[in-house]
Amino acid sequence: MAVSSASFLAQRLPRWWYGRGIAPALLPLAPLSWVFRSVVAARRRRFLADPATAGRLPVPVIVVGNLTVGGSGKTPVVLWLVERLRAAGWRPGVISRGYGAASDRPRAAQADDAAASGDEPALLARRSGAPVFVGRDRVAAGEALLQAHPDCNLIIADDGLQHYRLQRDVEIAVFDSRGAGNGHLLPLGPLREPLTRLAGCTAVVWNGAPESGAARAAAGLPQFAMRLQGASFRSLVDPAQRCGGEAFAGKRLYALAGIGDPQRFFRHLEALGLRFSARPFADHHAYCPDDLAFASDGVLLMTEKDAVKCASFYAPSGGAPAAQTLPGLPEAWALPVDADIAAAPGSPGLLDLILEKLNGRTPA
Repeated sequence: MAVSSASFLAQRLPRWWYGRGIAPALLPLAPLSWVFRSVVAARRRRFLADPATAGRLPVPVIVVGNLTVGGSGKTPVVLWLVERLRAAGWRPGVISRGYGAASDRPRAAQADDAAASGDEPALLARRSGAPVFVGRDRVAAGEALLQAHPDCNLIIADDGLQHYRLQRDVEIAVFDSRGAGNGHLLPLGPLREPLTRLAGCTAVVWNGAPESGAARAAAGLPQFAMRLQGASFRSLVDPAQRCGGEAFAGKRLYALAGIGDPQRFFRHLEALGLRFSARPFADHHAYCPDDLAFASDGVLLMTEKDAVKCASFYAPSGGAPAAQTLPGLPEAWALPVDADIAAAPGSPGLLDLILEKLNGRTPA
């Protein structure tokens, strides 16, 4: 019964948080939300007031995070930053919590092992070309990365806005079109910190149209619009094999997404002109082959983040793809996406803002 209740809440809470107003079912959680707010405020004051608790890495640190629970599009922002900063002469490394990773100790992320590294770090290691280290303690993860890669002269933290011990030079808050939901802190709402926290951020990136509550809180901050682009699918059996949506003409299509807002992926597929049956999963869902069986009579489309966890079902084994040895697995394709981040007309770009914040230092 406990497991069933927990599963029910996991499915219902986001709907209540991002619905209009405060759902009556949430009202009993209000006292817990007040307690949570007090704990968050006290913890932040402690780290800001006591320099002995600070963890300063010997290189500049950029934190990309969000105020809400779940994904909002941070990973594409990190990939965008790695590419742009590398082109500007910096040598970035990436650190991440590694949600669902097998161990909490700092270690290098494995591009082909999401179970050991976490789904987002595995994706970052695969896509970025930069060293990626994971660990609950971001300071320790950064130290381990720099020890293993002393040529790195910049650290980008994927998430970590609330990891106050890690000192940072730049903070970027990312929101998707759901914004701050009902504007309340956990568990009454989706916020991990109050919206007033944005006053300390360097910039806000909107992954979708700005939502009114979060937009009001971000007034006065540099703000940037992000659009995710991608129209070429990659086969899970043979990653070198690519195709466009037209290759699926006449086939029965299914789509799954285990990200913060699954509907964002489904809207992307619809914009490509595809029609499909959708199956949302919880963010960071740990897939097993049975989870894919619903699409056994057709073609399955998924996000790149989901693909790093499902790829092992299709990996070559004994010279034959797993799809030929595990019954019920559908043909599967992932859709890689890239961020396009734009400033308002006449305003400095995000990269320019970051380089200015880094004091215009020439990379060492």
